[in-house]
Amino acid sequence: MTRVREKFSLVVTTFNNAATLDRCLSSAAFVDDIVVLDSGSMDATLEIARTYRARIFAQPFRDYSTQKQSAIDKAAHDWVLLLDADEALTDAARVEIERVLESPEAAGFRLPRREQMFWTFQHRWSWTNTHLRLFDRRRTRMNAAPVHAAPQTDGPVRTLRRAVFQHYGEPDIATKVAKINAYSTGLVADKLRRRQRFLGVRMVAYPPVFFIRQYVFKRYFLSGWAGFISAATGAYYVFLKYAKVYEARRRIQ
Repeated sequence: MTRVREKFSLVVTTFNNAATLDRCLSSAAFVDDIVVLDSGSMDATLEIARTYRARIFAQPFRDYSTQKQSAIDKAAHDWVLLLDADEALTDAARVEIERVLESPEAAGFRLPRREQMFWTFQHRWSWTNTHLRLFDRRRTRMNAAPVHAAPQTDGPVRTLRRAVFQHYGEPDIATKVAKINAYSTGLVADKLRRRQRFLGVRMVAYPPVFFIRQYVFKRYFLSGWAGFISAATGAYYVFLKYAKVYEARRRIQ
Protein backbone atom coordinates (compact mmCIF):
# COMPACT_ATOMS: atom_id res chain seq x y z
CA MET A 1 0.00 0.00 0.00
CA THR A 2 1.44 3.36 -1.04
CA ARG A 3 1.57 5.92 1.73
CA VAL A 4 0.37 9.45 1.07
CA ARG A 5 2.46 12.14 2.71
CA GLU A 6 1.02 15.05 4.63
CA LYS A 7 0.47 18.17 2.56
CA PHE A 8 2.63 21.05 3.67
CA SER A 9 3.34 24.72 3.04
CA LEU A 10 6.62 26.51 2.43
CA VAL A 11 6.71 29.82 4.32
CA VAL A 12 9.24 32.55 3.46
CA THR A 13 9.50 36.16 4.63
CA THR A 14 11.20 38.55 2.21
CA PHE A 15 12.69 42.00 1.79
CA ASN A 16 14.76 42.72 -1.33
CA ASN A 17 15.84 39.08 -1.72
CA ALA A 18 15.96 38.87 -5.52
CA ALA A 19 19.55 37.59 -5.41
CA THR A 20 18.64 34.40 -3.51
CA LEU A 21 14.86 33.83 -3.65
CA ASP A 22 14.80 31.90 -6.93
CA ARG A 23 17.25 29.34 -5.55
CA CYS A 24 15.20 29.06 -2.35
CA LEU A 25 11.84 28.50 -4.05
CA SER A 26 13.17 26.18 -6.75
CA SER A 27 14.75 23.94 -4.11
CA ALA A 28 11.32 23.48 -2.51
CA ALA A 29 9.18 23.36 -5.64
CA PHE A 30 7.69 20.02 -4.50
CA VAL A 31 5.66 21.65 -1.70
CA ASP A 32 1.87 21.93 -1.91
CA ASP A 33 1.63 25.63 -1.07
CA ILE A 34 4.03 28.58 -1.03
CA VAL A 35 3.50 31.61 1.19
CA VAL A 36 5.68 34.70 0.71
CA LEU A 37 5.20 37.54 3.20
CA ASP A 38 7.00 40.64 1.96
CA SER A 39 7.85 43.81 3.86
CA GLY A 40 8.28 46.30 1.04
CA SER A 41 10.74 44.87 -1.49
CA MET A 42 11.82 47.26 -4.24
CA ASP A 43 13.75 44.77 -6.38
CA ALA A 44 12.53 41.74 -8.36
CA THR A 45 11.60 39.70 -5.27
CA LEU A 46 7.84 39.68 -5.94
CA GLU A 47 8.26 38.92 -9.65
CA ILE A 48 10.32 35.86 -8.73
CA ALA A 49 7.71 34.74 -6.20
CA ARG A 50 4.98 35.00 -8.82
CA THR A 51 6.83 32.65 -11.17
CA TYR A 52 6.43 29.94 -8.51
CA ARG A 53 2.72 30.74 -8.05
CA ALA A 54 3.34 31.77 -4.48
CA ARG A 55 0.56 33.34 -2.48
CA ILE A 56 2.01 36.77 -1.79
CA PHE A 57 1.14 38.96 1.19
CA ALA A 58 2.50 42.33 2.31
CA GLN A 59 3.05 43.53 5.85
CA PRO A 60 5.32 46.23 7.32
CA PHE A 61 8.21 44.76 9.29
CA ARG A 62 7.87 45.04 13.08
CA ASP A 63 10.20 42.34 14.36
CA TYR A 64 11.43 38.92 13.26
CA SER A 65 9.12 36.93 15.52
CA THR A 66 5.94 38.78 14.56
CA GLN A 67 6.76 38.68 10.85
CA LYS A 68 7.46 34.97 10.72
CA GLN A 69 4.48 34.04 12.89
CA SER A 70 2.20 36.08 10.64
CA ALA A 71 3.53 34.22 7.61
CA ILE A 72 3.06 30.84 9.31
CA ASP A 73 -0.53 31.74 10.16
CA LYS A 74 -1.20 32.26 6.43
CA ALA A 75 -0.11 28.73 5.44
CA ALA A 76 -2.77 26.59 3.77
CA HIS A 77 -1.65 23.40 5.56
CA ASP A 78 -0.86 22.44 9.14
CA TRP A 79 2.62 21.18 8.33
CA VAL A 80 5.01 24.02 7.56
CA LEU A 81 8.52 24.20 6.12
CA LEU A 82 10.05 27.51 7.25
CA LEU A 83 12.96 28.84 5.19
CA ASP A 84 14.69 32.19 4.97
CA ALA A 85 14.96 33.68 1.49
CA ASP A 86 18.72 33.06 1.47
CA GLU A 87 18.38 29.33 2.28
CA ALA A 88 17.82 26.34 0.00
CA LEU A 89 17.18 22.62 0.41
CA THR A 90 19.60 20.02 -0.87
CA ASP A 91 18.41 16.98 -2.87
CA ALA A 92 18.91 14.82 0.24
CA ALA A 93 16.72 17.15 2.29
CA ARG A 94 13.90 16.93 -0.23
CA VAL A 95 13.96 13.12 -0.16
CA GLU A 96 14.05 13.02 3.64
CA ILE A 97 11.20 15.52 4.04
CA GLU A 98 9.00 13.57 1.62
CA ARG A 99 9.76 10.37 3.53
CA VAL A 100 9.15 11.66 7.04
CA LEU A 101 5.87 13.35 6.13
CA GLU A 102 4.41 10.03 5.05
CA SER A 103 3.99 9.27 8.74
CA PRO A 104 5.32 12.07 10.96
CA GLU A 105 6.11 10.74 14.41
CA ALA A 106 6.98 14.07 15.99
CA ALA A 107 5.59 17.59 16.25
CA GLY A 108 8.63 19.01 14.52
CA PHE A 109 11.92 18.18 12.86
CA ARG A 110 15.30 19.88 13.10
CA LEU A 111 17.39 20.13 9.94
CA PRO A 112 21.18 20.63 9.77
CA ARG A 113 22.22 23.92 8.14
CA ARG A 114 25.45 24.14 6.16
CA GLU A 115 26.84 27.67 6.20
CA GLN A 116 28.32 29.69 3.41
CA MET A 117 31.80 30.87 4.37
CA PHE A 118 32.44 33.73 2.00
CA TRP A 119 33.92 32.15 -1.14
CA THR A 120 33.14 28.55 -0.11
CA PHE A 121 30.90 26.45 2.15
CA GLN A 122 31.84 24.88 5.44
CA HIS A 123 33.48 21.49 5.07
CA ARG A 124 31.06 18.54 5.06
CA TRP A 125 32.94 17.00 8.02
CA SER A 126 32.62 20.10 10.17
CA TRP A 127 29.82 20.47 12.70
CA THR A 128 26.51 21.81 11.40
CA ASN A 129 24.00 23.42 13.73
CA THR A 130 20.43 22.13 13.49
CA HIS A 131 17.30 24.28 13.33
CA LEU A 132 13.60 23.50 13.80
CA ARG A 133 12.25 24.21 10.32
CA LEU A 134 9.65 21.50 9.60
CA PHE A 135 6.79 21.44 12.07
CA ASP A 136 3.10 21.07 12.83
CA ARG A 137 2.00 24.68 13.23
CA ARG A 138 -0.88 23.65 15.51
CA ARG A 139 1.73 22.85 18.16
CA THR A 140 4.32 25.48 17.31
CA ARG A 141 4.79 29.22 17.84
CA MET A 142 7.65 31.62 17.19
CA ASN A 143 9.54 32.68 20.30
CA ALA A 144 10.10 36.35 21.12
CA ALA A 145 13.88 36.49 20.64
CA PRO A 146 14.74 40.00 19.40
CA VAL A 147 17.07 38.95 16.55
CA HIS A 148 17.32 35.19 16.20
CA ALA A 149 13.62 34.38 16.57
CA ALA A 150 12.90 30.67 16.15
CA PRO A 151 9.89 28.33 16.28
CA GLN A 152 9.20 26.39 19.47
CA THR A 153 6.90 23.38 19.72
CA ASP A 154 5.15 21.78 22.69
CA GLY A 155 5.65 18.27 21.30
CA PRO A 156 8.51 15.88 20.56
CA VAL A 157 11.17 17.03 18.10
CA ARG A 158 13.47 14.81 16.02
CA THR A 159 16.58 15.66 14.03
CA LEU A 160 16.80 14.64 10.36
CA ARG A 161 20.57 14.38 9.97
CA ARG A 162 20.41 13.74 6.22
CA ALA A 163 18.08 16.65 5.51
CA VAL A 164 20.80 19.27 5.12
CA PHE A 165 19.87 22.71 3.85
CA GLN A 166 22.27 25.46 2.83
CA HIS A 167 22.50 29.06 3.98
CA TYR A 168 23.74 31.55 1.37
CA GLY A 169 23.80 34.41 3.85
CA GLU A 170 27.46 35.47 3.92
CA PRO A 171 28.88 35.84 0.41
CA ASP A 172 31.71 38.09 1.61
CA ILE A 173 33.35 39.41 4.76
CA ALA A 174 31.74 42.83 4.43
CA THR A 175 28.26 41.28 4.51
CA LYS A 176 29.08 39.28 7.62
CA VAL A 177 30.53 42.31 9.43
CA ALA A 178 27.44 44.38 8.54
CA LYS A 179 25.20 41.64 9.97
CA ILE A 180 27.32 41.43 13.11
CA ASN A 181 26.96 45.16 13.65
CA ALA A 182 23.20 45.15 13.06
CA TYR A 183 22.46 42.03 15.12
CA SER A 184 24.58 43.11 18.09
CA THR A 185 22.77 46.46 18.16
CA GLY A 186 19.42 44.68 17.98
CA LEU A 187 20.24 42.68 21.13
CA VAL A 188 21.13 45.62 23.37
CA ALA A 189 17.65 46.45 24.69
CA ASP A 190 16.91 42.81 25.54
CA LYS A 191 20.21 42.34 27.38
CA LEU A 192 19.69 45.59 29.30
CA ARG A 193 16.23 44.41 30.32
CA ARG A 194 17.65 41.13 31.60
CA ARG A 195 20.31 43.02 33.59
CA GLN A 196 23.17 40.76 32.56
CA ARG A 197 26.07 40.84 34.99
CA PHE A 198 29.85 40.56 34.67
CA LEU A 199 29.98 42.29 31.30
CA GLY A 200 33.71 42.91 31.57
CA VAL A 201 34.41 39.24 32.18
CA ARG A 202 32.13 38.27 29.31
CA MET A 203 33.90 40.66 26.92
CA VAL A 204 37.30 39.22 27.83
CA ALA A 205 36.52 35.51 28.26
CA TYR A 206 33.72 34.64 25.86
CA PRO A 207 35.29 35.62 22.49
CA PRO A 208 38.35 33.32 22.74
CA VAL A 209 36.19 30.49 24.08
CA PHE A 210 33.81 30.94 21.13
CA PHE A 211 36.70 30.97 18.65
CA ILE A 212 38.21 27.76 20.02
CA ARG A 213 34.82 26.05 20.05
CA GLN A 214 34.15 26.98 16.42
CA TYR A 215 37.60 26.55 14.95
CA VAL A 216 38.68 23.41 16.83
CA PHE A 217 35.71 21.52 18.26
CA LYS A 218 33.29 22.32 15.41
CA ARG A 219 36.16 21.67 12.98
CA TYR A 220 36.03 24.95 11.08
CA PHE A 221 39.75 24.46 10.50
CA LEU A 222 38.77 21.99 7.78
CA SER A 223 37.54 24.95 5.71
CA GLY A 224 40.97 26.59 5.61
CA TRP A 225 41.23 30.37 5.87
CA ALA A 226 37.50 30.74 5.29
CA GLY A 227 36.90 28.72 8.45
CA PHE A 228 39.46 30.76 10.39
CA ILE A 229 37.91 34.07 9.31
CA SER A 230 34.40 32.82 10.07
CA ALA A 231 35.40 31.73 13.58
CA ALA A 232 37.27 35.01 14.18
CA THR A 233 34.40 37.22 13.04
CA GLY A 234 32.01 35.10 15.10
CA ALA A 235 34.18 35.75 18.16
CA TYR A 236 34.07 39.45 17.34
CA TYR A 237 30.26 39.24 17.30
CA VAL A 238 30.32 37.73 20.78
CA PHE A 239 32.58 40.56 21.98
CA LEU A 240 30.47 43.25 20.31
CA LYS A 241 27.23 42.04 21.91
CA TYR A 242 28.57 42.65 25.40
CA ALA A 243 30.61 45.74 24.53
CA LYS A 244 27.50 47.52 23.22
CA VAL A 245 25.52 46.59 26.34
CA TYR A 246 28.37 47.89 28.50
CA GLU A 247 28.41 51.14 26.51
CA ALA A 248 24.63 51.55 26.77
CA ARG A 249 24.72 50.93 30.52
CA ARG A 250 27.43 53.56 30.99
CA ARG A 251 25.41 56.10 29.03
CA ILE A 252 22.33 55.73 31.23
CA GLN A 253 24.20 55.85 34.53
